[in-house]
Amino acid sequence: MAAPAILRLLPLLLLAAAANAATFTITNKCQITVWAAAVPSGGGQQLDPGQQWVIDVPAGTTGGRVWARTGCSFDGSGNGRCQTGDCGGVLRCAAYGQPPNTLAEFALNQFSNLDFFDISLIDGFNVPMDFLPAGDGAGCAKGGPRCEADVAGQCPSELRAPGGCNNACTVFKQDQYCCTGSAANNCGPTNYSQFFKGLCPDAYSYPKDDQTSTFTCPAGTNYQLNLSNRNTNTSPIMVSLANSSVHLLLLVVVLAAAADAVTFTIVNKCGYTVWPAALPSGDGNQLDPGQSWAVYVPAGTKGARVWGRTGCGFISGGSLGQCQTGDCGGTLRCAAVGAPPVTVAEFSLGQASKDDYFDISLVDGFNAPMAIVPAPAGGRRCPRGGPRCAAEITLQCPGELRAKAGCSNPCRGNSTCGPTKDTEFFKKLCPETVTYARDGQGTTFTCPAGTDYQIVFCP
Repeated sequence: MAAPAILRLLPLLLLAAAANAATFTITNKCQITVWAAAVPSGGGQQLDPGQQWVIDVPAGTTGGRVWARTGCSFDGSGNGRCQTGDCGGVLRCAAYGQPPNTLAEFALNQFSNLDFFDISLIDGFNVPMDFLPAGDGAGCAKGGPRCEADVAGQCPSELRAPGGCNNACTVFKQDQYCCTGSAANNCGPTNYSQFFKGLCPDAYSYPKDDQTSTFTCPAGTNYQLNLSNRNTNTSPIMVSLANSSVHLLLLVVVLAAAADAVTFTIVNKCGYTVWPAALPSGDGNQLDPGQSWAVYVPAGTKGARVWGRTGCGFISGGSLGQCQTGDCGGTLRCAAVGAPPVTVAEFSLGQASKDDYFDISLVDGFNAPMAIVPAPAGGRRCPRGGPRCAAEITLQCPGELRAKAGCSNPCRGNSTCGPTKDTEFFKKLCPETVTYARDGQGTTFTCPAGTDYQIVFCP
């Protein structure tokens, strides 16, 4: 009679073991194929758009990693190669991925019955990522880390790699970047780690970057790991960690925050390089002729600006330099508004009546022609389209207003100024623009909230 009793207990034992396992539900919501990888449990699998892969990870697992591989090709035996995240030329990984790749790292049910987890850019970046506790995140002091910026699109030239952006340790292999050798005990941030930290402040940017980058939740917490398409050319992959008792409820997750963001595609059609800047979202980039830069701005953003800088030169990964026009404190990635003279696109999203409000302002002067163009889908619902200032004002600038590489507006900073003969000079050449602080008639444009936009230099 003993054997049947044990057999009756076996399903209960299996269920207990499963309840202690964390379930990763990996969902590819990209428009392209992604090869997900997970160690020490899982290995790897090809996921076409919309496909899912469920793996169970035992409680107590340490050194766990999940990452996405891109640009892969494998034969029928699972041998091949990936552009990013390759793990030895095999589909089913037993080793960590090769840089550059964005990593989700975790250790389950550790000290004080806590899970420890983070997003790491120590191996560089290949896709954006959120790593969040599911549900209300009860007991999770800080929630979870996010890295949603298009790091690859803004990567310093010396760190660029096919399909991603390398960390400085990978490229230079020096103690100061790797926190090894002479820097093992006194390692600190560098210009390169600050580049990553500025774009993804929750993520590890160098090996000793613990204070703001390690997250905890009670053991047994469920998690979601999302890769958002709002800042790259790929769509979301989603990874959910859940106990087996509830993982079937987590197979479908809606990325509402991504859907609420507005895409500003900044295009340089000038015959010269422009260094666009965007605040409060986006900071700055370099655009050679014909290049574009996508900036994703949260719904509800107010008082935002986009402008172009000209005549710039930067060193030290963009942390030191200067621009002839539009300079924002001598850095490539702006945290302050640009110095005049500068043509400015201004906007506030999702405001009264759920409309976006936007304009082109010459109150700070002029340095480059500009147009704001609603995307075709939303533009059909925009009563007047968008403003244009296509004239090359600098070449026609009156002598008293001339500035280096631009044309100044004497009404800048004066709320009672205008209209004057100087503002009328700007208005004649660009009638759809704001030329003084109270120049509101016919210069404010509207579109329904959720419309995407192009900002074009030299339209």
